[in-house]
Amino acid sequence: MPREVALDWMRRNESRVIAISDRIWELAEVGLQEYESSKLLAQELRKEGFKVDLGVAGMPTAFVASYGSGKPVIGILAEYDALPGVSQKAQPTREPLKKGAPGHGCGHNLFGAGSAAAALAIREAMGKKDLKGTVKLFGCPAEETLVGKVFLVRDRLFDGVDATLSWHPASCNSAWMSSSNALNSVKFNFHGLTSHAAADPERGKSALDAVELMNVGANYLREHISEKARLHYVIPRGGGEPNVVPDYAQVWYYIRAPKRNEVEQIYSRVVNIAKGACLMTDTTMDLEFLVGCYGMLPNRSLTDLMIRNMRKVGPPKWSERDLDFAKKLAESMTAEERRNAILKSRMPKREEKVKKLLDDGIDDPEDEREVMAGSTDVGDVSWVTPTANLVTATCVLGMPGHSWQETATSGMSIGHKGMILAAKTLALTGIDLLTEPEELKKLRDEFESKTKEFTYISPIPRGQMPPLNQLSH
Repeated sequence: MPREVALDWMRRNESRVIAISDRIWELAEVGLQEYESSKLLAQELRKEGFKVDLGVAGMPTAFVASYGSGKPVIGILAEYDALPGVSQKAQPTREPLKKGAPGHGCGHNLFGAGSAAAALAIREAMGKKDLKGTVKLFGCPAEETLVGKVFLVRDRLFDGVDATLSWHPASCNSAWMSSSNALNSVKFNFHGLTSHAAADPERGKSALDAVELMNVGANYLREHISEKARLHYVIPRGGGEPNVVPDYAQVWYYIRAPKRNEVEQIYSRVVNIAKGACLMTDTTMDLEFLVGCYGMLPNRSLTDLMIRNMRKVGPPKWSERDLDFAKKLAESMTAEERRNAILKSRMPKREEKVKKLLDDGIDDPEDEREVMAGSTDVGDVSWVTPTANLVTATCVLGMPGHSWQETATSGMSIGHKGMILAAKTLALTGIDLLTEPEELKKLRDEFESKTKEFTYISPIPRGQMPPLNQLSH
């Protein structure tokens, strides 16, 4: 049976997959700079007969790896970008590998290696059982700044894909059925005129004043936007020395809301606030639209299929070493902090999980019709092809995301075991979609019903190139 062939490949290659994950964990390259990480994955796929196009959609670290031909076409998403400032050794006490350096505090090393393993296991079954169809692994850079998949979708690299499988490291074994916030990421650049801040300030036009006035205006706007919308900003450039009126300053905004059209409406008001700041300070302004994304469109049929396959694989079996590591890592937070984090989350069976360190079950999602606070560029994929997101336990329950604690577990056996569970589940689901047309029809029918009055329009302005100089935040 094709499923047994895929699982056998996983058993024989488990140490290889872990080694790939650990190497990406060591490289810890931030978004759009994942040169070695993407190259490593591309090489592994080429070895097994995949055709790999590296450097697609204007991004040197993006790729599409394809095996097979014809329909159905099954896509699998892979990510591999790290986060700045969360370097950490694979140990339960705080000690960076290199102070201030990036680390995999979101577990994308596991994501990239696990998804590649799923594609390779499916390829093994296709070759040995003569399965018809195509498997495509999409190498997606810069998820943390919501860049990679939006440009891949805009450049129509998902055209013809019948269904797309994704997963993400987490602290529980389940799936996402929630949507997510749509987003615009934009930098406002203000230009003024320098002068001596003490001797003749009247001759200066402060770009920093414009930034600060814009932020004041945006903060007043918060009262007049929907409750679930979010505005957040940083000031990457604010001038040089206090005795020089700054002639240049920059503020970087994220504008989020549950619906894409809400983001557009709020964004237009934020732009008007920026223009008003120019009038008040006699400065000028130009903006850099970096990226925009849609919220997630969940697919219940595909999610249910993935959960069934996860149960067939079974949850991770935690060793005494895993549990001891988790216990020591949990000491980095108070028991109340950890409890509150679990109860605040949308994971299923939260009340039961507050008593555990590591999730040892598999649960149906309980977050349908909710909107998670964060954003993901998987959202854009989900509006052009049926998409589902699995989550597996790769870290300690209640630990913060994007943290040194998650970097630690992403580089050792706790993360490895969650990754292998995800890889096996994706492989079995992909084989089901290749061999059981009724399952594919069910999820396609759901997708077409939900999108019948919708036309995807990319949030990225026509002709815009990816922001290759943008760093993760």
